[in-house]
Amino acid sequence: MNGLRHRNDGPLITVTGATGFVGTEVVRQARAEGLRVQAIVRDSKRTRAWGEREEVELVCGDVFEAGSLASAFAGAKAVVHLVGIIVEHGQNTFERVHTDATRTVVDAAKQAGICRYVHMSALGTRANAQSRYHQTKWAAEEYVRQSGLAWTILRPSVIYGPGDKAINVLARVIRHLPFVPVLGDGNAKIQPISVATVAQAVVGALKNDASVGKTYDLCGPAAFTWNELYDKLLAFHGLRKPKLHLPLSMARLQAAVMEKLLPNPPFTRDQLLMIAEDNVGDPQPAARDFRLELETFEQDIALYLAR
Repeated sequence: MNGLRHRNDGPLITVTGATGFVGTEVVRQARAEGLRVQAIVRDSKRTRAWGEREEVELVCGDVFEAGSLASAFAGAKAVVHLVGIIVEHGQNTFERVHTDATRTVVDAAKQAGICRYVHMSALGTRANAQSRYHQTKWAAEEYVRQSGLAWTILRPSVIYGPGDKAINVLARVIRHLPFVPVLGDGNAKIQPISVATVAQAVVGALKNDASVGKTYDLCGPAAFTWNELYDKLLAFHGLRKPKLHLPLSMARLQAAVMEKLLPNPPFTRDQLLMIAEDNVGDPQPAARDFRLELETFEQDIALYLAR
């Protein structure tokens, strides 16, 4: 086959997590490429206006309920699975959202006769990962790899863009505090990537059959430390403030308390495990196969970060 290119040949792609931060950009770019998009939503009334605006077909379904996905996948030629969380809430644990939901979606896709499958994982995912976030992402990846589907796995680094809950939050913090709070020594390296580039890779994977059976890092062209990230944000806003480093041992104690008391803690013990290790990769295979234009972090944030 030559990829998915035709607008009017039925609902070509079904997307989970379509209304999320990454999902909305994936939908926008997919529609711009002429792909027909079907979004799985729990409440079509709440998302009706969005669906009409983006020219997206809405279908009710639940990634935890296999039975609800049968009609959602009927007629689709590909599935893009984007559902994921960074913080656990009640029953929505990493195991349930990352691993169990992936099993349900993969099995439903196979039952519906869908072959093409694009899976959103995370940079740093590996068999011997320390964090439960990465462990459950790895278990999901393994299920995908053994599914028999024509899969592509994408592993993005920290994703930023308009409305993100990472770089925007950090930028607000350094603007309003007299100092820059840094967890740990701040020397671990990261390789952030824009949400627009991540979405371009998703759509590119759907259109490029050479990506089948491959796992791609999605990351920016340059790696830098958390300390350097804060320096870049300070420079962007024309600020000079001292950094205050919180030792990870103390941060872990605070996180343990906040996890019990707060519905949305500013950081968790699992996140501290990830912050302490490098989160870098090779951007070139994805850039080559999906024709990505990798802008620098400074160039990208200048397009959206509020001054």
